[in-house]
Amino acid sequence: MPPLWQGNYLDGRTATRHPITIQFTTTALHIVKTDGNTIRWPYGEIMQTQGAYEGEQVRLEYGAPLPQTVIVNDSAFLTALQQAAAQNATHLHNPRQRPLRLRLTILAGIALLGVTAGFYVWGIPGLAQFLAPHIPVSWEEQLGLSVLEQLAPPAGRCVDQNRLRALESIVTKLSRSMSDSRYHIRLTVLDRPAINAFALPGGQVVIFRGLLEATETPEQLAGVLAHEFQHIYKQHSTRAMIEQVSTSLLIAAVSGDFTGGLAYGIEGARVLGMLRYSRLHEDEADREGLRLLQAAGIDPAEMIAFYRIMEAQHSHDVAASSYLSTHPNTNDRIENLIALAGAPPPHPVKLLSLEEWTDLRSLCRRSVAASPQSSTDTPQSRISPRD
Repeated sequence: MPPLWQGNYLDGRTATRHPITIQFTTTALHIVKTDGNTIRWPYGEIMQTQGAYEGEQVRLEYGAPLPQTVIVNDSAFLTALQQAAAQNATHLHNPRQRPLRLRLTILAGIALLGVTAGFYVWGIPGLAQFLAPHIPVSWEEQLGLSVLEQLAPPAGRCVDQNRLRALESIVTKLSRSMSDSRYHIRLTVLDRPAINAFALPGGQVVIFRGLLEATETPEQLAGVLAHEFQHIYKQHSTRAMIEQVSTSLLIAAVSGDFTGGLAYGIEGARVLGMLRYSRLHEDEADREGLRLLQAAGIDPAEMIAFYRIMEAQHSHDVAASSYLSTHPNTNDRIENLIALAGAPPPHPVKLLSLEEWTDLRSLCRRSVAASPQSSTDTPQSRISPRD
């Protein structure tokens, strides 16, 4: 005689539990009530809603819209059911397959990690590369302005308009050599001692006071600016922002914490100026920046000279280290630039006189002679390739 199992039955109309005895056949579950009446449930019409996990009670349902229910507390019930009706109950849980499901779950998790890592390494950069050219310049400009307000608040900017004009002349010289660019370069000088500069989407470039003081010639400063301009012209900054947002969404999707993912994306925008561009982007900015210097008639050796200065000061100068932390691999870059530079131009352009350059390097010092109007002027230098 087949083994009998004890359980409870709910008729779907009330919450009353009725004690029952259950028998297995090869085609159906037989439910015997205490009054002797038997209810037959064909296996193919039974749905299991509980009991897939070890130690969990087994819950089977039959019929609709208000299903009848059978509840069995002994988890061995499912093993016996599979032995009695393996061919007709394949859709019901088989405890013997739990180790297999565990292995499959682990493999699925590993596969998901692999897919996630692949999307992070290749998918997100590819997405950014595809989307960036289709973003309107006006959007990039607005994005750059919003990040600029966070990274370079007006109170920390150097605003001496008389000295800024000398800086504008350098930017103008470079910008006119990129007459086909759709971007208007806007330069902000931040009163901070770090030797650094960074580009924001839409044409914003920020340089620190420490950079003005570290560059020995206006042509060296032009080399740094030419490099940063290329991050804008080639949309490296815009791609970095897209990658940051995409990464935040990926983190939110994997963790299920969309609030945390959003916060990560916002924080990424706030520290954009400290982002380390990929080696390919840095190499491209170096290469195209050097060509921009050559197009403007500026000796590219000045760009190389500045990198040599930073490399020499790296070991004992914290300010120099801050520049190299966002512009790494200096030795390799110097070698590549030397190979690209070729012979020096016969008549290199001199951007400023010694007096003008000395005065420009004092840009962030308070000028006693500054007029009231100059102190209220905009703290940015606005230069367009078409100026």
